[in-house]
Amino acid sequence: MTRIGLISDTHGYLDPAVLKHFAGCHEIWHAGDFGGGESVADALASVKPLRGVYGNIDGNDIRGRFPERLVWTCEDLKVCMIHIGGYPGRYAPGVKAELAKERPGLFISGHSHILKIMPDKTLNLLHINPGAAGNQGWHKVRTIVRFTVEGSRLTDCQVIELGARSLVEPRDVG
Repeated sequence: MTRIGLISDTHGYLDPAVLKHFAGCHEIWHAGDFGGGESVADALASVKPLRGVYGNIDGNDIRGRFPERLVWTCEDLKVCMIHIGGYPGRYAPGVKAELAKERPGLFISGHSHILKIMPDKTLNLLHINPGAAGNQGWHKVRTIVRFTVEGSRLTDCQVIELGARSLVEPRDVG
């Protein structure tokens, strides 16, 4: 049994509540757009093992640390993670072919800032986009997802709302 904390689109902001919600997790997975250099990645990696992919806003620091696409096995569940991946019925160009080739049981993407948890019956997989945990973007509520992998099954999936996105960007007063 492996407990996973899933996050995406932090855009340089890590709510301290995330670390509390992920305290009981074995691993943290980040679906891209860390933003703000390596500070978010460093903070997450300091508390739990971190897997991730870079997103379209990430610079060379994150791109040198994380791949664009990641395929691995957690217990007996094959996982594929791509930041700009789309979702069942509306995959990004080339993603459906990659999923058909890799045959994961779980496909994770970010980018849209829209929380989605839905099956793809054609490819026999579950898709999760955890929404956005940061303050930048058009989403209204910041979200993360927590779940358990037991063998080849995903169980105990929980959507966690972190609260409203801050409408006021912090300013450097100095």
